[in-house]
Amino acid sequence: VPVDGSHWLSMREVLDSLQQKGHDLVVVAPEVTLHIKPSKSFMVKRYSVPYTQQEMEKEFQQFVQITFEEGSFLSRFLKVYKGMKRITDFGVSSCEQLLKNQELLKYLKESKF
Repeated sequence: VPVDGSHWLSMREVLDSLQQKGHDLVVVAPEVTLHIKPSKSFMVKRYSVPYTQQEMEKEFQQFVQITFEEGSFLSRFLKVYKGMKRITDFGVSSCEQLLKNQELLKYLKESKF
């Protein structure tokens, strides 16, 4: 169950290597992601989340823009803090939705994930 972003980009190489050694791989990911895409190296099991691709991309773009804004240290710090909080909320929501998805959890348990 990877985290979207740099963790996923690093994990992707490990998964490719494991697949080449004959392992069957399943990646559990929300239906809305920035970097987790289907691959021939693994199967992806998706679960729904209460936000759209556009909402997530917009929030990340706004956060990048905020980091380059000028202003007092306190003003910039508060903007970055609020931006990080909104981005973190995507991850928290994603985890909540995964744990509420009884069908997927049943599949994972039965397949000894």
